[in-house]
Amino acid sequence: MSGAPRSALLVVDLQNDFCAGPLAAARFPGDPERLARAAANSVRAVELARAAGLDVLFVRFLGDPVHQGPAWRRRDALLGKHPKCLEGSWGAEFHGVRPRPGEEVFTKRAVFDAFLDERLEPYLHRRRIDHLVLAGLFADVCVDSTARTAFQRGFHLTVLRDCTTALHLADADILRFMARVYGARVTELAEDPFLSPSPSGPSERTGDTEVTRR
Repeated sequence: MSGAPRSALLVVDLQNDFCAGPLAAARFPGDPERLARAAANSVRAVELARAAGLDVLFVRFLGDPVHQGPAWRRRDALLGKHPKCLEGSWGAEFHGVRPRPGEEVFTKRAVFDAFLDERLEPYLHRRRIDHLVLAGLFADVCVDSTARTAFQRGFHLTVLRDCTTALHLADADILRFMARVYGARVTELAEDPFLSPSPSGPSERTGDTEVTRR
């Protein structure tokens, strides 16, 4: 990809089973207000991206057992985990926002990485998008998995700190990791979130830690 990066907002797994209701509350180990803020800010990011004329892309997860591989089923059995975001259920519906006509939806069937929907990367190339702004859940699972592949495929990355939160790790740790390993710009909605990153831009701050891109 060449020329100035063209940005798109990629909203990851902003679905009821991850954001609202008893299932989301029971599995999120941190302050429920932190989860609610990340979801609400992700909705706000969609509004801002639409107002700026950017592509808004939605990623959804479907966890039906029919989609699960053997290792996934074994893990769930060992840990007593129940499937989430069953196709056609309230839990699989988007939370707080709905894709508009013309906004693309990409589907992950019992996988973490949005690029495993094989339509995503060709779509980005057709639209000449080479800068992805990431919002949604969870920072240390599907957001990170998607960011990792995006980086390896040559896409510039921005992660919206106030539009995500981690499920298993400290937020600052996973954001620092993505900044250092993927060169991600970590910022907030109030800080010109859709600004295309400069290849030789300055350090970014993740929480109280300054990270120099490598």
